[in-house]
Amino acid sequence: MAEFYRFVHETLPSIIRNKYFFLSLLHQRNTKGMKNNINERLSALRQIMRREGLAAFIFPSTDPHQGEYVPDHWKGREWISGFDGSAGTAVVTLDSAALWTDSRYFIAAAKQLAETEFVLMKERVAGTPSVSEWLSEKLKAVGGEIVGVDGWVCSHSFVADLKLSLEKMGDYSLRTDFDPLEEIWTDRPSLPMDKVVIQPLKYAGETAASKLQRIRKALQGQGAEGMVVTALDDIAWTLNLRGSDVHCNPVFVSYLVITQHKAILYINLEKITPEITDYLRAEGVGVAPYHEVLQGMAAYDERNILLDADQLNENIFHADRIEEHIIGKSPIPAMKAVKNAQEIAGFHNAMVRDGVAMVKFLKWLRPAVELGGQTEMSLDKKLTSLRAEQPLFKGISFDTIVGYEAHGAIVHYEATPETDVVVEPHGLVLIDSGAQYMDGTTDITRTIALGPVTDEQRKIYTLVLKGHIQLDMCKFPSGACGSQIDAFARQAMWREGFNFLHGTGHGVGSYLNVHEGPHQIRMEWRAAPLLAGMTVTNEPGIYLEGKFGVRIENTMLIKSYMSTAFGDFLQFEPLTLAPIDTVPIDFTLLTEEEIQWLDSYHQRVYSELSPYLDDEEKEWLRLQTASIYNSKL
Repeated sequence: MAEFYRFVHETLPSIIRNKYFFLSLLHQRNTKGMKNNINERLSALRQIMRREGLAAFIFPSTDPHQGEYVPDHWKGREWISGFDGSAGTAVVTLDSAALWTDSRYFIAAAKQLAETEFVLMKERVAGTPSVSEWLSEKLKAVGGEIVGVDGWVCSHSFVADLKLSLEKMGDYSLRTDFDPLEEIWTDRPSLPMDKVVIQPLKYAGETAASKLQRIRKALQGQGAEGMVVTALDDIAWTLNLRGSDVHCNPVFVSYLVITQHKAILYINLEKITPEITDYLRAEGVGVAPYHEVLQGMAAYDERNILLDADQLNENIFHADRIEEHIIGKSPIPAMKAVKNAQEIAGFHNAMVRDGVAMVKFLKWLRPAVELGGQTEMSLDKKLTSLRAEQPLFKGISFDTIVGYEAHGAIVHYEATPETDVVVEPHGLVLIDSGAQYMDGTTDITRTIALGPVTDEQRKIYTLVLKGHIQLDMCKFPSGACGSQIDAFARQAMWREGFNFLHGTGHGVGSYLNVHEGPHQIRMEWRAAPLLAGMTVTNEPGIYLEGKFGVRIENTMLIKSYMSTAFGDFLQFEPLTLAPIDTVPIDFTLLTEEEIQWLDSYHQRVYSELSPYLDDEEKEWLRLQTASIYNSKL
């Protein structure tokens, strides 16, 4: 037995270290191969560009439906650049290449673009040129005046803004009717063919017919006779249907045309069962093949049509033949954002099950790390397996982020076999994860001390916690926007000279996309109002590159607070149920009110989750949520 323990504590860690040394060498070889592939792809692209007379080509991150996450078929920007983040724009000229992305991906993009032609452009950082400014400089040097984009994957607003910018920079024109990837991406994935399913009314809370009636009334309020819906989550919500065409998002590739008298779903007919056809007919919705949407738009026979320039791709935007266009916002996102009673109940129920999985995971975590042999990917696998045991589980809501120490500073880090590291019993691990349940979508981040932490880590952790608590406690008038309350989450860290560049909060779908608008909480101005019934995350963070990162996130429900002579006021209710690690807190930095908030939250976590735990789990949770008010003041 003694020899066994010696093996576990002495020999095994050495084997694991050697394993990751060899994986590192393999990663270097694979990375070199990928860089060669990128160079070959750029060479093939430039041959096509010369043939077509194009001086540059632009690859956005979007698909024909302007989704944040897209089916593999439309991941052209990733294919041409090698950068796999969810946000970015790649631009290629005949002799240069650049990629723009936001702060979430600065570190990851720098690594993935290394040793390729692509230069990283950091969006919203002083000194970073816009796409059109960069193009103007490059094209003046080498000549050429035609820039290409694929009109199917670029929104009309993107195309219009780009045209205007290019015209201001010089005598440049924009071509939108050509996709070079159709020729050079020889193993391009096909469109997904999985069947769609009905979202039961007991979870949806409102029939599709009722939603269509509300949408038509909203269109009338904008003076419009109809509209075309391209956003996949808007279509899924409207029709109470779900699919599996997009990783982690239960949506399906389609278009939906709504008029005052009819609605037509354009979808690959192989995805529709007889049951779905009958269901849609009963709800007043017809069906047509996906590829016939242009013909359908050309045959549109209402007096006018609402066109959302941000949602419609360039080709759909110009597809109809009528004269009167009403340029405005689709009414569906605002409707979808306010959850009905059944959806709210579903969120509560889903959060209980998710909380049970989180408690089981957190109870397992530290002892497993102390025993040795755990890595970022094994933690991810364990947490997903515990969620999969819960009723109504349909998959993860986004790729789990498990970032140990320095990896925690990479905002959207995702461990791979090449980057996976051993998680050791010291320092911090950041775990951002979520699940799709038939009655709700979850999104939670916890940063956990796995053993001794530094004074710097305690300070940063506590500043983030203070921001999380202050935002949760804030009260605000109904209709205020997220930009007006964002400072609650940042004031404590601002005083110490810290900040974060990602948003503080986003809406969450009801068994739909984990990122949902139109409302957000962030520094940049977003005018969408915050209303009772909306869900929104609370996720401040601080990231020290090369050291560690801290983020603490709950999903919250906006609900009524009080009504006065000055109007209706709102407050937040945490939906997420999981203990917040108290080990790395510097309690000298917390106010009495903040400590009381933490105690109150933990009392609720224990009260709601303990009935679903066994005795050992219940005792562990009791200790994790024990009151700290009297002992720390």
